[in-house]
Amino acid sequence: MAYYRQLGSVPPKRHTAHRDPAGRLYREELMGEEGFASDSSLLYHRGVPSAIVDATVWEPPDQTTTPNHPLTPRHLALHELFPESAWAETDVVTGRRLLLGNGDVRISYAVAAAHSPLYRNALGDEVVYVESGAGRVETVFGALEVRCGDYVLLPMSTTHRWLPRGPEPLRAYVIEGNGHLAPPHRYLSRFGQFLEHAPYCERDLHGPVATLTEDGSDVPVLVKHRAADAVVGTRMVYAEHPFDVVGWDGCLYPLTLNVADYEPITGRVHQPPPAHQVFEGTNFVVCNFVPRKVDYHPLSIPVPYYHSNVDSDEVMFYCGGDYEARRGSGIGPGSVSVHPGGYAHGPQPDAYERSIGVEFFDELAVMVDTFRPLGLGEGALACEDRGYPWTWAGRGPTR
Repeated sequence: MAYYRQLGSVPPKRHTAHRDPAGRLYREELMGEEGFASDSSLLYHRGVPSAIVDATVWEPPDQTTTPNHPLTPRHLALHELFPESAWAETDVVTGRRLLLGNGDVRISYAVAAAHSPLYRNALGDEVVYVESGAGRVETVFGALEVRCGDYVLLPMSTTHRWLPRGPEPLRAYVIEGNGHLAPPHRYLSRFGQFLEHAPYCERDLHGPVATLTEDGSDVPVLVKHRAADAVVGTRMVYAEHPFDVVGWDGCLYPLTLNVADYEPITGRVHQPPPAHQVFEGTNFVVCNFVPRKVDYHPLSIPVPYYHSNVDSDEVMFYCGGDYEARRGSGIGPGSVSVHPGGYAHGPQPDAYERSIGVEFFDELAVMVDTFRPLGLGEGALACEDRGYPWTWAGRGPTR
């Protein structure tokens, strides 16, 4: 995100001596993307950010996938994955369960009330949608207060931890890239400012407001990373606590964007999914479907037409309201639909006619379109509605 911010104590010139009141040098860390040829920030530590005293193997949650074969659409009932008895012991990092994945993106889900360990994803940026609940995400840049409807964007290799708060658990829908996430280029000027037609802008992005100071020694951090072609983990133990940053500045930092601040783009006839886009990654995009007035041509059909997005697998997470096009299929809040490339999909047959004349849709959904096929994770296999593929026809296989 190319929007400059400064927080805490930094020197007037970068790469120059910066000392504490006792005269001791702070250690400057440059955290940058794409070989330091893209966005970066400079962080000033009290300790040495590379000082580790141990490194051992950590096994991340199961990352294996099964091909979607034979090819069918899928319905995943996420609210069945975590019984209430498990919430108190589950955290957003080690408790997430993989739903879908390929070489570009992994989608997971967690229902968590426990505090997470310190964690760093060295594979790519993460964007976490908070379906419900609230909490605090503490990071090396400072803390973010998060609430229902927030996207929490965590740049690659940001050390952080999740602290759910309040009477209900935090339901987290986690989208992990194998690269970086950013607003679509068409929303931005050539200098990186949001343009007037963009559905959100800089005012809607909220970063940390104060740095964190935490003391400690021999502090473990779980790191997810790659070894050859495998996703693996390492438990690194740091000599001093990573949350020792007295100040930072730059264009790379964690932030939140609440879905209620996303302004829908509508038209006289049905708008295609790119009109709802919020982020883009490497070989995938993220879109919002939010409550909105719908098509106002006198003969318009507001629900989506039947469509074959021949390059993509389409994943829709239904997280609020009543998704008109799928009424009667078993899909509701907490559902994920997977409509793979090679398969034409669209509304339930009776929804097509029923939508004519409707003026407003009260629906909330997060969509991920991928440009390589998705495999099914263990979480998907554990909560699949196996009758879903036959809901358009009203009957299943004859064999």
